[in-house]
Amino acid sequence: MTDTILEIKHLKKSFGKNEVLKDISIDVKKGEVISIIGSSGSGKSTFLRSINLLETPTEGEILYHGQNVLEKGYDLTTYREKLGMVFQSFNLFNNLNVLENAIVAQTTVLKRNHSEAEKIAKENLNKVGMGEQYWKAKPSQLSGGQKQRVAIARALSVNPEAILFDEPTSALDPEMVSEVLKTMQDLAKSGLTMIIVTHEMEFARDVSDRVIFMDKGVIAEEGTPQQIFENPQEARTKEFLQRFLG
Repeated sequence: MTDTILEIKHLKKSFGKNEVLKDISIDVKKGEVISIIGSSGSGKSTFLRSINLLETPTEGEILYHGQNVLEKGYDLTTYREKLGMVFQSFNLFNNLNVLENAIVAQTTVLKRNHSEAEKIAKENLNKVGMGEQYWKAKPSQLSGGQKQRVAIARALSVNPEAILFDEPTSALDPEMVSEVLKTMQDLAKSGLTMIIVTHEMEFARDVSDRVIFMDKGVIAEEGTPQQIFENPQEARTKEFLQRFLG
C-alpha cells in the first residue's frame, strides 16, 4: 500500500444547512493523474479545497500515508507543504517579480537558503517555459497564461508530493488555455501526482489515468477516461457529456 498517498473516506462538507459534499471516498496513488469533472455547483472545487484543508470538512477522514490529518495534534504545515495548489486566479504576489514569486514560499515555509531556493525556482520556471527573460517581470506585465505558468512553477518549487489544480484554465483567454494545458501535460508525463478540477474535456480524456464525475455533491461515476467518455454508465454522466461534447 506504500504507493497510496491519500485516502479520503466519507468526506462531507456543509455550509450551514447546505450540504455541498455528501459522503465522498477516493484513494490517490503516487504518479496518478485524476481529473474531476461535473457541472458548476457539483462540489468539485469544495472537494479540492477540503483535501487541502482550505475548507475544514464537516465529517470524514483524510489519510496522508495512513495518518489522519484531521486528528488533533497532526502537523498540518508539513501536510500542506506536500500538497501544492494551483488556483484559477493565480494568487501571485503583485509586488514581487516572477523569480521572487517562485522563491518566497521556499525561504519562508521550507526555510531553504536563498541561493538554493533561487536555483530551484529557476529550474522550475524554465521547465514551464518562463525562462530568464521573464524573471524580473512583475505579474501585471504578464498574460494570464504566463501568470498561471509562474503559479505552477511556484507550486513545483516546494517539492510537493502531489499538486491540486482548481480549474487552472477557467480565468484564461482561449488562446492562453493551450499553453497552460501543455505545461500540465508535460508534468503528467514526468510522473507528478495531480488532481485536477477542469472543464477541459479533451485534456481530461487525454491526460488522466482516472476521471471522476461529480454531481450534486457525490461521485456519480468514476473510471478510466475511456470508460467515462466512451461508455458512461450513469444517465447523469451521459447528459453532462452530451452537453459538453455536443
